Amino acid sequence: QVQLVESGGGLVQAGGSLRLSCAASGSFFSLGAMSWYRQAPGKQRERVAVITSGGNTNYAESAKGRFTISRDNAKNAMYLQMNSLKPEDTAVYYCNADARRNYGSTYHNYWGQGTQVTVSS
Repeated sequence: QVQLVESGGGLVQAGGSLRLSCAASGSFFSLGAMSWYRQAPGKQRERVAVITSGGNTNYAESAKGRFTISRDNAKNAMYLQMNSLKPEDTAVYYCNADARRNYGSTYHNYWGQGTQVTVSS
């Protein structure tokens, strides 16, 4: 089983910055792609950014130029640096990761419990 724990959320004024962290622990051989998702009240969960195990990244249009996703494979961790935050960035942010138990085994997908980000105007 894999546990994903997010941290770094909070309340920030518009224009400010936050850095989210996701720590993976448990029984797994390696992590594959890792992503940040968010869900605002009354809206569907959406992917904000994804990073492969090799470091390739992709961002939602709303995040391009403001957010930076990164990972530290040695620490089994992922980060999301969020700058120039806007009130519309307010949401619960979730860590998502693919992990496999053994070399060559199938990847399974896991979710964290989320961290609240609130941006005031």
